[in-house]
This record gives sequence, structure tokens and C-alpha cells, in this order.
Amino acid sequence: MTIQTIKYPSRAEWPELMKRAVADTRELHDTVANILAAVRNDGDKALRDFAERFDKVALNDLRVSEAEIEAAKEMLSDELKMAIDVAAANISKFHSAQVMQDISVETSPGVVCTQRMVPIADVGLYIPGGNSPLFSTVLMLAMPARIAGCKNVVMCTPAGKDGKVHPAILYAAWKCGVANIFKSGGAQAVAAMAYGTESVPRVSKIFGPGNRFVMEAKMQVNSDGVAIDMPAGPSEVMVVADAEADARFVASDFLSQAEHGPDSQSILLTTDAAFAERLPKVIDEMLATLPRQEMMKKSLSHSHIILLKDNDEVMDFVNDYAPEHLIINTVDADLLAERVENAGSVFLGPYSPESAGDYASGTNHTLPTSGYAKAYSGVNIDSFTKKITFQRLSKAGLEGIGKAVEAMAEAEDLMAHRLAVAVRLGDE
Repeated sequence: MTIQTIKYPSRAEWPELMKRAVADTRELHDTVANILAAVRNDGDKALRDFAERFDKVALNDLRVSEAEIEAAKEMLSDELKMAIDVAAANISKFHSAQVMQDISVETSPGVVCTQRMVPIADVGLYIPGGNSPLFSTVLMLAMPARIAGCKNVVMCTPAGKDGKVHPAILYAAWKCGVANIFKSGGAQAVAAMAYGTESVPRVSKIFGPGNRFVMEAKMQVNSDGVAIDMPAGPSEVMVVADAEADARFVASDFLSQAEHGPDSQSILLTTDAAFAERLPKVIDEMLATLPRQEMMKKSLSHSHIILLKDNDEVMDFVNDYAPEHLIINTVDADLLAERVENAGSVFLGPYSPESAGDYASGTNHTLPTSGYAKAYSGVNIDSFTKKITFQRLSKAGLEGIGKAVEAMAEAEDLMAHRLAVAVRLGDE
């Protein structure tokens, strides 16, 4: 197959090139709303019914037992356990460094303002299962939750037809200290964590990726007052490469992104015409060696190679698109990196593939898609915490700012606000 190459598009053409795959959500909205309502009304029974209907499994107990977790630890190869251990250590090291100290500032004499970081007590983690059980996402969500100090971490993930959760998911959960694990997938799992059931505790914030049903469920429960990590759409990578880049490296970046799903997208930005011309053939050659080709071809069908005039255009395009993943594979990668304003996670140089961040470099792979990187960060320690402010004023401190407060309250015609200061200062 041949990926579309667009040569020197005008800036007026850029918005069309930046469009992501958009699904019709009208029917999806109603379907998910019905699932949420069923779980809200029928609790565990609804979860079992949906498991039988969607996952083809009859479940007696929704909770994963300690015995199942212990068995999972024995089922994995030493090689995979060691790999998970390496990833967990790096993720822990990077996220531990993000913990902020409390701050205390005397803004005026006698007026002390303090900010304290407080963990969200109850959080829910959704972990997709199925053909690609995302045990790496367990590490990306549960490890920061543990470091942040969240008291109650609830995890939902679908069981296979044998009624069991993939052992790598359970091992990763054990590694992060997660004990409340439930066999439920899809929109119904999101509903269970949002509203609570007889088995699944209710949480205050829900994290994790999933298919369009899961994403829609997260958006709908968010409207009901349950916080979510971020809006999400199909995964995406943008690669910036120059004449010195190895075409095999860039082709592998395109293909690894295509493996995320048929609606994921890869875009190459380059100022080198020869590289743009060479890349499609290399992608086709490497694609022929891989499984899941039909799905990957669908992703590649709405991926692009875009030839631009200079690095100014390249970086303007990057920041307008706001990619989930940005790979800068150029000789001047560090200089271009200084100009990045909008991106979820950035990979610098020829030996920094997206795969490293997806698994074991230490950064988080739960990232904003669909242009949300213009306003959202990827998951980090802040995602699992709140910042509460405190203030203590002495009488002298209130006297120092009192007149200002009274004048502002009066100007806004909030006379009780003015009174609360005045009575303390003896002005009333």
C-alpha cells in the first residue's frame, strides 16, 4: 500500500490535514447510557449479565481472589517478571521525583497562605484486556496512585472466557500493591466504579484507556460528577525526521503506532523530499513481516507524509496538531525540542522510539490525544492529588488588607462580605 504524501501544503490546507478519525457517537451515546443505567440499577447482577453477553463468560465472583493473584505470579516466565520489574522501577523513580513539597508564603505581614498536596482517596483504574491485555497500563496508573498516597485503588479489567484475568495484569497489580481487582470490562466497568455496586466500591476519579464504549462511558459519568483523567480518542504519533534519519527507524515508528488500532494515525513531517519519497517503500517492506497487517493497513490508510518548507513550518504544524506522541529524529532534535509547546510526550533522537515510553523509560503512556495536548498533560502524580489552600490571618494581618477587602466587596455589592471584615475590625 502507498501512504499519501502531501508536498508543501499551504497553511490554509493544514486544518484538513490535521483532522483525526471521528466516529458517529449518536447511537454510541444511547447504547452506553443504557449500560450505565443498568449497572446503576442492578449492580453486580448487571455486571454478570454483561460479562456473559459481551465477554462470553459466566462469573460467580467478580472479585479477583488472593489465590488467583498468587497463581498468576507463578504462571509468568522469569523473563517477563523481570521486564515488568524493570519498568516498575523506572516508572516509580520518575514519578516519585514529581511529588511536590507543601508551600507556605506570608503574602502580607500577618497573612500566611499555605498549599498542601492531598491524595485523592478513592481512584478507579480501567485496564483493557482481550487480545492485548495492557499490563503496562497497570504500572502507568497504579504506581503513581501508590506514590501519591491514594488510600483505595480499585481496578477493573475483563476476564477471559476461562473466567480468569491475564496473569501479567495481576502480577503488575501485585507489584503496585493493588488488591481490589474486579472482573469487569467495557462501559459497565466504568459504571461500576462511578456508581458503586455490591462488590465494586465507588470511586471519585477514573483513569485508563479503552475502546470507544469505555471512552464514552467515562465522558458520561464525568457529567454525573465523577472525575476522569482526560478526554481520549484514537492514539497518534507525529514523527519529525531529516535526511540523516534511518528510514527503517521511522517506518517502525509508523508501524508500531498502526498496531494500536485501525483508527490510530501516524504523520511524518520532513523538509527532505528524498526521505519523504523513500519512506513508503520501507514501510511496505517492514509491514509484510508483521502480524495484524489488515488492521495496520487501515491505520496507515489515514496516515500521511507531509513535506514542508523549513523547520519553522514543521514546528508550527507540530504545535497546531498537538500530538499525543512526538518523535523528533533529527540532528538538531534538542533545538527543535525547545520549540515544542503542545505534545503529550516527546521522544528525542534516533534511539528513542515511542515503545520505550509505552513500557519502561519511566514516563507515563496515558496521554492526551485528539489535540487535547493543547490544554491537558499526560497522567502524572498531580493527576492523583488535589491541592488544598489554607490561610491564617492575625488581627494585624486582617487590619493590613481589611480596607482593600471591604472596598472590593462593596464595589461588587456584596455587603455581607464587607461586614465579615468590618465586624472583626470594629468598623461596625
